[in-house]
Amino acid sequence: MTAPIGELADVLPGGSVLVDPDLLATYRYDSARDPRAGTPTAVVRATCTSDVQQVLKWASEHGVPVVPRGAGSSLSGGASGINGGVTLSLERMRDITVDPVNRVAVVGPGAITADVKSAAAEHGLWYPPDPSSVEMSSIGGNAATNAGGLCCVKYGVTSDYVLGMEVVLADGTALRLGGPRLKDVAGLALLKLFVGSEGTLGVITELTLRLLPRPAGAATLVASFSSLDAAVQAVVGLTARVRPSMLELMDRVSINAVEDMTRMGLDRAAEALLMVRTDTPGESAVEEIALIHEVCGRHGASEIYTSTDPDEGEALLAARRAALPALETLGSLLIDDVGVPVPALPSLVRRIQATAARHDVLIAVVAHAGDGNVHPVIVYPSGDCDAEARARRAFGDIMGAAIELGGTITGEHGVGRLKAPWLADQVGRDVITATARIKDALDPCGILNPGVILETGDRSPDPGS
Repeated sequence: MTAPIGELADVLPGGSVLVDPDLLATYRYDSARDPRAGTPTAVVRATCTSDVQQVLKWASEHGVPVVPRGAGSSLSGGASGINGGVTLSLERMRDITVDPVNRVAVVGPGAITADVKSAAAEHGLWYPPDPSSVEMSSIGGNAATNAGGLCCVKYGVTSDYVLGMEVVLADGTALRLGGPRLKDVAGLALLKLFVGSEGTLGVITELTLRLLPRPAGAATLVASFSSLDAAVQAVVGLTARVRPSMLELMDRVSINAVEDMTRMGLDRAAEALLMVRTDTPGESAVEEIALIHEVCGRHGASEIYTSTDPDEGEALLAARRAALPALETLGSLLIDDVGVPVPALPSLVRRIQATAARHDVLIAVVAHAGDGNVHPVIVYPSGDCDAEARARRAFGDIMGAAIELGGTITGEHGVGRLKAPWLADQVGRDVITATARIKDALDPCGILNPGVILETGDRSPDPGS
C-alpha cells in the first residue's frame, strides 16, 4: 500500500491504528478460515461514528479497500482480510442502552449478541434472534448478514428486529435511518437495504432494536430416531401442524462429536435427534407438546424426553449449540448454509448424503430444521489437499442441490466471499446487474468489502489455484 497510513493515524485517537505484523495476522481470518484470506496492511479499531467517517473518507481518497469487521465470527468469509487493505474493526463500539417503555435497545455494532439479550432480560424483555454463535458474534455482524438462529422458525431473523440504524457510506457520509418507532413507512425502505448487505454498501455504527416481552415459560422435547430420513419426515409433519419456537436437528456424526466433547449422555446409537421447544402460554403449551410428542412417535422416534424445567431445557439445547465446536475437533471444516422450503427438506438431506458418498467426504448435518435451513458441515483432514479439493466440490454441489429444490445458497450466514461465485445461479444475472448498480451508486470507488456478494470469483476446488 502506498497510501499514507500515518495520515490516517494523525486524525484518529491514539492506539487506534495497528500496523504490527503479529497483530495484523490476528485479523487475517474470520471463522470461515478461508485459505485465500489476505493480511491487511493496517487495522483500525474505531471507537465512534466519527472514527469510521475518517477512515472511509481517507480510504475513498486513496482508493484503499476496507473490510468492516465485528467479532470475526463470519462463516462465509465476509470479514476475512484483503492484501493491501484496511480492516475496520468495530469491536470497541459496545454500548447498550435499553428503553423499557418503548421496548427498544440502542446498541453499538461491536456489542456481543448475548450481552444485548442479557441487557434486555434485566428489564423483563427479550431480544429473540439467537444464532448458535450468540456468545461470540457481534450485533453489527448479525445485522450485516441478517443472521438468524434457533428461534427463527417462530420469531424471524435480525431484520425483523432492526428499527433503526446509523450507517456510514463509502465517502464518509453518516445516515440515520428509521428509529424507535414501531410503524414508519416514510420514504424508501433504505433501512432494509443495509440489513444483510454484508458491509458492501456502508458500515453500521449504531442499531436500534425492537424488544419483546419475555416469554413466560417453555417446554423442551428431545426425540431420538433410528433413521435420519424419519427425523426429517417428522419435521415436515410437525411444521404442518404446530409452530414451535425452536425445531433443531442433529445427525449421528454431530451427536457423537458433541458427546465426545461434552459427555452429556447423548444417545450415540441414534441416527438423528430432534430438539423442539414450545413457548405457547398456559394449557395450550401442554396440548402443543403432546401433539409434538404424538407426531414424533408416529414417525418412529425410539425415545422421547420432555422437560418444562428452564435450566434443564437450556442444558438439552446446549448440545445443539455445541455442534460446531465439537465438529471442529474432527478436522478442517467447510460449513455450508443452505435452505429449502420445508417440504423439500427430505430431498435435500438425501442429496447431501449422496454428495458425501460421491466425493468421499464426511458431511455432518445440523439444521434449524423448522424453517428448512440446513448446515451441512464438510469435515476433511487438515493439510490433505486432495481431501480439501473433494470437500470444495461437495460444497458447491450442495448449493446446486438447494437451488434445484427451490431453495437458497445461504439461509443466515451471508454470501461473503466463499459463496459469491454461486449467487448468480440462484438469483439470475439481471438481479446481479441491479445489485451492482446499487453498489456503484453508494460505493463508486468499490472500496467497501470488495469480493463480497458480487465477486464472480473462482469455483476451483484447488484453494491454491
